[in-house]
Amino acid sequence: MDGVGVGRSDEFDAVHLANTPNLDMLGVAGRYRTLRAHGSAVGLQSESDMGNSEVGHNILGAGRIFDQGAKRVEKAIASGVIWSTASWRAIVDNCVQHASTLHLIGLLSDGNVHSNIDHLLALVDRAAQEGVVRVRAHVLFDGRDVPDHTAEQYLAQLRAGVAALVGPHRDLDFEVASGGGRMVTTMDRYGADWSIVEAGWRAHVRGTAHPVASAEDGLAWGRGDHRMSDQNLPAFTVVDAAGEPVGRIHDGDSVIMFNFRGDRAMEFCQAMEWDIFDHFDRVAVPDVVFAGMALYDGDTSVPSRFLVEPEAVDLTVSEVIADAGFHQWAAAETQKFGHITYFWNGNRSSKFDEALETYVEIPSDRIPFDQRPWMKSAETADELIAAIRTGQYEFLRVNFAGGDMVGHTASMPATRIAVESVDLAIGRIATELRQHNGRLIVTADHGNADDKVERDSSGRPTYDRNGLPVGRTAHSLNPVPFIIEDFGSELPDLRSDLPDAGLANVAATILQLLGLAVPDDYEPSVLTSAPV
Repeated sequence: MDGVGVGRSDEFDAVHLANTPNLDMLGVAGRYRTLRAHGSAVGLQSESDMGNSEVGHNILGAGRIFDQGAKRVEKAIASGVIWSTASWRAIVDNCVQHASTLHLIGLLSDGNVHSNIDHLLALVDRAAQEGVVRVRAHVLFDGRDVPDHTAEQYLAQLRAGVAALVGPHRDLDFEVASGGGRMVTTMDRYGADWSIVEAGWRAHVRGTAHPVASAEDGLAWGRGDHRMSDQNLPAFTVVDAAGEPVGRIHDGDSVIMFNFRGDRAMEFCQAMEWDIFDHFDRVAVPDVVFAGMALYDGDTSVPSRFLVEPEAVDLTVSEVIADAGFHQWAAAETQKFGHITYFWNGNRSSKFDEALETYVEIPSDRIPFDQRPWMKSAETADELIAAIRTGQYEFLRVNFAGGDMVGHTASMPATRIAVESVDLAIGRIATELRQHNGRLIVTADHGNADDKVERDSSGRPTYDRNGLPVGRTAHSLNPVPFIIEDFGSELPDLRSDLPDAGLANVAATILQLLGLAVPDDYEPSVLTSAPV
């Protein structure tokens, strides 16, 4: 249940407020506990770092905790290893030798889910130290992993940070050249809507998005009279007095996508690098030196250059299951399809055994999620029930996207409907499994729907000047539910000596229920002994 955590059971907890008879019943009839899904439990830097779908599915599939995203980049910067990579050298040497521009594209945020503004400033600083004199930033505004309507603050933070570099690097020519909200500019995922990438291409590369005199003017234009959410701000290009873009991407430039998370970075990289490309008319593709902050897709080698080496994740739970000769089945709608396959499999797009694995993608609707909050819960359940009835598979897994995707809209009524739709689907699945003496595990990758209000440092809800609660679009720091029900035999008890168990403990539990040996370096199962 993507984005369905265990919250405070208050008026801002859509999971608590939703009508969930099936989850309530399973929580009583089966084995129930919560799992940690943020911070160190999923390999992030601190306990203030919220979990996300990428790291959550990585850890669920890996059965182990390893450094993720921001933490891996921080280590590379702190040690200096990032500056010695062949990719960084190619980026900088190209700019210095040809007096060309370094372009930095990514999410302007410190949410630590897709990017961190500190990484952007570190790139600017190091580039300037090494002789790059012209830098252009193409920034995407957040409003999901950080509080909404904070784009102006992050833009001011970026300018202040760069201004502090001007002293030691007086030749630095820096401008914010384009921008737009992350949900409508550049950061599409899983091919759900390539027009989003096209909007970014026009803004960053072609310089033909809506012209504005500055990024601040772009924000004011995008906000309009109705306080447009940061994530939905339309794309713009900054132009000079003559109407020319101040920083479109030209032949001979260098470009870095500074997001460290892959799912919303891959498509723009493909547009920059792939010769065969038919998702939209690029008009012209500049001849540049391009790199990503990380390797976003190892199977397709996207991007071809990257600054921080990925964590090698082998022997994931699905690899162990495939090696045992068991059949597996996985499904999700487009918005989360890569999570239940690519991220679950340790950042691997291909199957471990084509003969043993079946993947089903259910196309997501291209409509704002709060306008159709049930999303594809029913269709996902339909597919799973049909697969169960074949009797072909020992292990089946699905992702229900609603709690997360609708939760990101901060609409409490819509989020409640999303959770209720997921609950209805789970009830149908449980009914089917009961007829087949199956076992059911229900859990989540992180919280979201469980806390839909911004809170102050003491945890109290915050309110705007009109006395209305400030809606939360980001994930929560709450734990997630973990339920096991066995419809064919008696389950062993939950272990009482794992109070801090997290998502990493799920893989061993799955293997135990399948009667397979658990790799030595896995976190332990939450069950006491093998089921009868």
